[in-house]
Amino acid sequence: MEVKRAAALKAFATDKMTKVGLFETRRFFCDLYCFERGQAQKGHVHQGEDKVYFVLEGRGRFTVGKEEAELGAMEATLAPAGVTHGVVNDGPGRLVVLVFMAPHPGPKG
Repeated sequence: MEVKRAAALKAFATDKMTKVGLFETRRFFCDLYCFERGQAQKGHVHQGEDKVYFVLEGRGRFTVGKEEAELGAMEATLAPAGVTHGVVNDGPGRLVVLVFMAPHPGPKG
């Protein structure tokens, strides 16, 4: 059984959001997105993949389509395929988000 200790894997950079891979198969991936205050993942769209954002720590502003919501720890949102989505950490501290995407946009082997 593969086990990951997310708390020990968190990583932050001063210049941009950091992505830390947790699990990846040819069907999906699961990452940690680590944001310092003021960092963002610009709005973008995946035509054939659904994405789930699940907040582990902090607070952030999530946009999915024309809707926007501030989410905190233990809250999640879905960005369906074909819908623009993004994240801004405009909260008081760091933001750590667990991200799942399926199907994998660029599957392994």
